[in-house]
Amino acid sequence: MGRVSQAEAKANRERVVEAASRLIRERGVAEVGIVDVMQSIGLTQGGFYKQFASKSALVDEAIAKGLADNIRDLVSLDEVAGDHGAAWRSLVESYLSVEHRDDPGGGCPTAGFAGDTARHPEHRGTYAAGVEEMAAWIAPGNAGLAALATLVGGILLARATSGTGLSTRILTAVGEAATKPAGGPSADDAHAAAASPPGAV
Repeated sequence: MGRVSQAEAKANRERVVEAASRLIRERGVAEVGIVDVMQSIGLTQGGFYKQFASKSALVDEAIAKGLADNIRDLVSLDEVAGDHGAAWRSLVESYLSVEHRDDPGGGCPTAGFAGDTARHPEHRGTYAAGVEEMAAWIAPGNAGLAALATLVGGILLARATSGTGLSTRILTAVGEAATKPAGGPSADDAHAAAASPPGAV
């Protein structure tokens, strides 16, 4: 068998990182071995250490790639939607869908890597950088962080309760909350405030 060219080696490396990114989101770091990653793309374990210093190094690259791809997709969403408000509403609709809930491997890396980065502090710097980028895409400052936390918390709770009626209720409730005007009350809130007597708490 001939030697692998530099171009082929580079392409294989990218495939390994992409496969690891998906598998880790789907199963978690502890449940994904080097053999699992390599076999998923038809490669043997033997070539792994020619490309990566360790499993931890691969995990960090997989997290970085997933987050970078996510930002690229969000920028594209802005371009397709035509304005940021429409892009945000489109994101909320797809993010809080049953399809996204049921596909963690192909879903948002911010949600998909949250548990592992909580348990593995060596990856938190990479993860935090991606979180900040996604939050900044949503809105400046704390508003973006709050909105992102709402989405991520919602999808994680929906996945944790999948198979129960509560799961779809969570998706619906978070979607309604996420699309309220920023800093403003909903129509129901405004109606309740108007009906309250002066001085009521």
